[in-house]
Amino acid sequence: MSILEVRSLKKVYTTRFGANQVTALRNVNFRVEEGEYVAVMGESGSGKTTLLNILAALDRPTSGAVLLNGRNLAEITEDQIAQFRRENLGFVFQDFNLLDTFTLEDNIYLPLVLANTPYTQMHEKLLPIARMLGIADLLKKYPYEVSGGQKQRAAVARALITEPHLILADEPTGALDSRASDELLRLFASVNQMGQTIVMVTHSTAAASRANRILFIKDGEVFHQIYRGEDSDDKLYEKISSTLTILMAGGGHR
Repeated sequence: MSILEVRSLKKVYTTRFGANQVTALRNVNFRVEEGEYVAVMGESGSGKTTLLNILAALDRPTSGAVLLNGRNLAEITEDQIAQFRRENLGFVFQDFNLLDTFTLEDNIYLPLVLANTPYTQMHEKLLPIARMLGIADLLKKYPYEVSGGQKQRAAVARALITEPHLILADEPTGALDSRASDELLRLFASVNQMGQTIVMVTHSTAAASRANRILFIKDGEVFHQIYRGEDSDDKLYEKISSTLTILMAGGGHR
């Protein structure tokens, strides 16, 4: 069943004083099935960040539609949008977006606090997630007291604690060293195997090779896609690298 459907998506930005128009996305179409793990790749300026912002309901398309569980995001009013994000979407950012004045525990609780969830219920939700992510003994520490990898695990816990329909990850390994990146990607794979749907924007071929499908964006359009099938991570890495070479060389649609 499709949890996310993107239909004929177009986004045009008008420059200051309306002098010029820039088309960031044009006729983007794809679906994400429940339980999929999809990576989105493309060069800087290809439109992938714009796409992520629209999927996150942080921006609205010029035309076309994004449907999450059949609901058109464009039809959600401004006074409903924050609640909609809390109830349906989890976010993992490159720079963690943790508050230094809050403990890791309080950072993870934040979306539930905003939803007026009772403390007992929050605590019950947190413990199994913290144990799974290996941060149960770090919850009383502050972000500046832990490593980048541990911060990102806390950010993943914050994304998971609301039991979202979809996790959106924006360059989640971008601020991590290779070891922490590998640990995070193993966690993403484990979370996905438990049924969590993930859409991840990344520049990293290594990160993308852990997903089950890769969408390539070029000049605001879906250029190509690769399905894992029976391929190993290494084989998928080779296919991704070959496609990126063609994309950067200006090859046509495949």
